[in-house]
Amino acid sequence: MNLGEPLHNFVGGARRPARTDETTPLVNPATGRPAGTAPVSGEADIDAAVRSAQDAFERWRDTPPGERQRALLRIADALEERSAEFAAAETVHTGKPLRLVVREEMVPLTDQIRFFAGAARMLEGRSTGEYLPGHTSSVRREPVGVCAQVTPWNYPLMMAVWKFAPAVAAGNTVVLKPSDTTPVTTLMLAELAAEFLPPGVLNVVCGTRETGKRLVRHPGPAMVSVTGSVRAGTDVASAASAEVKRVHLELGGKAPVLVAADADLAHAARGIAEAGLYNAGQDCASACRIVVDASVHDAFVEHLVREVKELTPGPPDAPGAWFGPLNSAAQRDRVRGFLERLPAHARTVAGGSALPGEGFFHEGTVVTGLRQDDEAVQEEIFGPVLTVQASADDEEALRMANDVRYGLASSVWTRDHRRAVSMARRIDAGIVWINCHMPTAAEMPHGGFKQSGYGKDLSAYGLEDYTRVKHVMTYTGT
Repeated sequence: MNLGEPLHNFVGGARRPARTDETTPLVNPATGRPAGTAPVSGEADIDAAVRSAQDAFERWRDTPPGERQRALLRIADALEERSAEFAAAETVHTGKPLRLVVREEMVPLTDQIRFFAGAARMLEGRSTGEYLPGHTSSVRREPVGVCAQVTPWNYPLMMAVWKFAPAVAAGNTVVLKPSDTTPVTTLMLAELAAEFLPPGVLNVVCGTRETGKRLVRHPGPAMVSVTGSVRAGTDVASAASAEVKRVHLELGGKAPVLVAADADLAHAARGIAEAGLYNAGQDCASACRIVVDASVHDAFVEHLVREVKELTPGPPDAPGAWFGPLNSAAQRDRVRGFLERLPAHARTVAGGSALPGEGFFHEGTVVTGLRQDDEAVQEEIFGPVLTVQASADDEEALRMANDVRYGLASSVWTRDHRRAVSMARRIDAGIVWINCHMPTAAEMPHGGFKQSGYGKDLSAYGLEDYTRVKHVMTYTGT
């Protein structure tokens, strides 16, 4: 695939031109310049992709786990061999620093595929037993069927892996719709995977939000899995309910970051700044909402401002850049809107401005003085903006942490083990990091509570989400 050339869907193991003439432009966010076009798939395209997945499912569901494992391991090996090529393509359409894509994304995502390859052979269930006289019962775990998956633009390749790998490992087939602004590496992945998977196991259809809605509403898929905004999640859940489809949602976040009075402030400031600004803050788990004990608030803010000013934005090839541009002009305007609407009692103590020149770059920004009901505290900004609030004590910090509609991720920074354990138990979020923020492991689940969605990515839990449980009872007569 040559970057910049018109894209096609990938269905049934081959490139397929869309049956519509409509296209959407792709833009390099680091320059603001055109970077190709992608098709906008219609009903006929979705029908073809779903039929392809349905046909492939008849064979793939009965493929032994060891063979599925072998295919996924080969995909991981091939992706690792072509890591530089995939990373370069990812930066063209996301603007991320190339060295960080290679280190922080390409390495983990190949490991994640390998994890699911192994997990395919380790599905757990209750042992066969006699629970009624004269009857023997067993439990089967089976693939769900065709899975419709929709991925976001902030981590195009990694989110495609998080979606397709557990689904395919469990014996399902997939129709995946990537974001309209970042479809290239997902299509590259599908082409690579087709060297090792039967035709139709992994299909990719390009398009807009409307394409995603059509895929979700299509009667063919038995399950829908979406990573995106809360609005997207509620739309998907509503549409899927008409067909009583299984739904897996990983939605927005507003991660509370609790800094206790006894924390190592320098260490905390560095870790929080890195986790808050990585990918320009375009991460649902970003360390964006800091609640710090009032007794160390001012000292912590000094540390944080220093760190934020050192972590500068830049284009993919800039050797010292920590983060790249925002995804689009619209996303830059969204971030600017939050800052322009800040209340009079808020103070911007670092950054605060979009950068002039090419691309959609924005300064790393720190805002203090906010109140709990302010928009910038309650709503997901999805940009390089960190807010800092003061709390009187641990109890108030916990109340502030839980007083939002999201519940994806969080972190606690303290030297006191008992405090860390207590806060981790009481924070209403699916992930709690202690004295760090953002590391992931393929073996550990990633997913949230409340309006951050339900279901887990990664881990054995993520694999189980793509299975269904069947009870089989045999009359033995004894």
